[in-house]
Amino acid sequence: MLPAIIPIFPLPNVVLFPSVFLPLHIFEPRYRQMLTDALRGDRIIGMVLTKEHQEPSIEAPAVYSIGCAGLISHAETLPDGRSNIVLRGLERFRVGWEQQDRQYRRAHVEPLPEPLTDTIRQDVRAARSTLEDLLGDRLETATGEAIVPGDMHDEDLINTLAQYLDLDPVEKQALLERDDIAQRSRALIELIEMRALTTQPLAGLGLQ
Repeated sequence: MLPAIIPIFPLPNVVLFPSVFLPLHIFEPRYRQMLTDALRGDRIIGMVLTKEHQEPSIEAPAVYSIGCAGLISHAETLPDGRSNIVLRGLERFRVGWEQQDRQYRRAHVEPLPEPLTDTIRQDVRAARSTLEDLLGDRLETATGEAIVPGDMHDEDLINTLAQYLDLDPVEKQALLERDDIAQRSRALIELIEMRALTTQPLAGLGLQ
């Protein structure tokens, strides 16, 4: 269960999905403080995508209303005070009102758990097969090794593809906002099929 208030980390090109790992480099003073506070507490940070076409100078850019909370699974502080961390996606949330009491942004959030019924599992299993056929060697390294483990759960594979395929951030945000993993998998298939009909082929997964 997510805390009622969590720090939010707004970025213009990053969307986190449940159960997927995300490496981040922390360098701004306000986010260094956010990391320090998170490590002393529940180790949770909420990732949110900023909306497009905003002035870079805006201190608190508008963000999409749905994000994903992540748990800090690894943190390394560098000699100059910067840090490298890894988040593991936990659960989606809806952003409520923000609390202006820290250097960084914090928000009251509403957890958005995703249902996982037998029907949804069956739909996701079928979608996995379709996605593996569509992506082919994009799921392999240059030497033919699998990028994602063959025993990865279907739901985790869908979310990994949604996060790491070469899609636009707004497309990834639309996938995150789907109500369940079956809807997300169908939407992902549609995106890949549309790319196949255009001059924007997908690159491989950025996991090597």
